[in-house]
Amino acid sequence: MPGKNISRPVIRMSRRDGVVSTGKRSVPEEVPIAFSYGGSTHAVMMATPADLEDFATGFSLTEGIISGADEIDCIDVLDADRGFDVQVTLRDAQADALRLRRRHMAGPVGCGLCGIESIEQAVRAVPDVSDVRLGIDAETIATAMNALNGAQPLHHQTRAVHGAGFYVPEIGFIAVREDVGRHNALDKLTGAVLRSGHDGRDGVVVVTSRLSVEMVQKAAILGSAILVAVSAPTALAIETADAAGMTLIALARGEDFEVFTHFDRVTVDTAQAHFTS
Repeated sequence: MPGKNISRPVIRMSRRDGVVSTGKRSVPEEVPIAFSYGGSTHAVMMATPADLEDFATGFSLTEGIISGADEIDCIDVLDADRGFDVQVTLRDAQADALRLRRRHMAGPVGCGLCGIESIEQAVRAVPDVSDVRLGIDAETIATAMNALNGAQPLHHQTRAVHGAGFYVPEIGFIAVREDVGRHNALDKLTGAVLRSGHDGRDGVVVVTSRLSVEMVQKAAILGSAILVAVSAPTALAIETADAAGMTLIALARGEDFEVFTHFDRVTVDTAQAHFTS
């Protein structure tokens, strides 16, 4: 992949504890990333210029362009001056399906789809993961969140990016990806899991962001039935996770957390539990 820095030093003035000083700090880069299929640009995302092959694979899956990594023939990352053009070559059947899909799109708009189609896309049905038997306990939740915090070098350098990890109990993190956008971080993680040959049903998706409906949709498309986050979920995220059979764990900080859907996958010490309504 062509080289571009993922962070840069900038001059800043700081006021801390009443003391004013000047100096440098690192901030993350944010550049346009174009995803092109068959020579035509499909979408442009603002993102951290790292792990772009994973990003392209995960984006292709969560956007419904592919159903598996083997449907991509090759990925070429081209330097496009201020950003990157990620050229994705699909196998013949998928390329034909994408061309047909494009013909049914209404006129060219920045959001990709317009009118009623974009509304349907926003509230689309997600895969049913209710048959996934994976469970998790309180200790594993705390361990995973702590490990994710230690596996984000760009965040520690800049304090300005999100992280997403795929945690397999008794093994640890299979992959962790970072990006200025939480959705991008999860797409990169999805691509990394697919390209490594792992099954999303075998692990837990752990993220540093709040839980919007898109995060639930992407985790379900990956196949994971447990999604853990450091922040709270939205009402639609809870509704979507419940319908998909997904266990939604949020506000996971230290040994504390809250479970919003499908509690049966979470083991807690009932001897110490005090249930209130």
